[in-house]
Amino acid sequence: MTKTWISTLAICLMSGAAFAAAPSPYPSMAPAAQYMMANPAQEIALARSAAPPSISGEAEILVLGAHGYQTAVKGKNGFVCLVERAWDADFNDPLFWYPRARGADCLNPEAARTVLPHFRERTNWALAGLSKREMMARAEAEIAAHTYILPGPGAMAFMTSKNQRLGGENDHWHPHLMFFVANVSDATWGANFDGSPVMIGVSGSDPIKTFLVPVKTWSDGTRDGEGRMK
Repeated sequence: MTKTWISTLAICLMSGAAFAAAPSPYPSMAPAAQYMMANPAQEIALARSAAPPSISGEAEILVLGAHGYQTAVKGKNGFVCLVERAWDADFNDPLFWYPRARGADCLNPEAARTVLPHFRERTNWALAGLSKREMMARAEAEIAAHTYILPGPGAMAFMTSKNQRLGGENDHWHPHLMFFVANVSDATWGANFDGSPVMIGVSGSDPIKTFLVPVKTWSDGTRDGEGRMK
């Protein structure tokens, strides 16, 4: 799944193309416990903070368990909020196995329908102990078989949590929106052009592009750069 997070982002989990050629400081998965949060209540709160309360207040909330994401709070508006881990980033991302990434993400109904299945699948693979090479082989097989789910029209997500952790211990990057589009070039969105607010980070392993657009405020209403949490 092409991201940020991070990224992948921005995992968005993405530390960006500047690090794409560097060897990964996290060559393999850490013990599963290092990817877990202290308790469900903490994870629910972080997931909700991905979007303004007017959206996340009635969203479905997922939390990570030993075997994958589980519904902790049922939603009413079709949005789904969760805390992504670094393995949702593109396979080329050097932070793919970074255990402390916490990408608070709130997907709109179309993204919940067509993008969330990839997050769930990737997480299930990771927790089952698959290597990155094995994950890549499975994803490639899905693409070849035309069973790989592509994002629907208008699929997007909020990543506006002041407490998100993307590329490092205190790397909150910026509040931003993500737009998921299949089989397009960066140029058609003006991504990474001089003066363009549209960005894309590490990508290339699947048909999905994740375009990032920074915004001015965090989900709590404060402006980017004001009172940032550590």
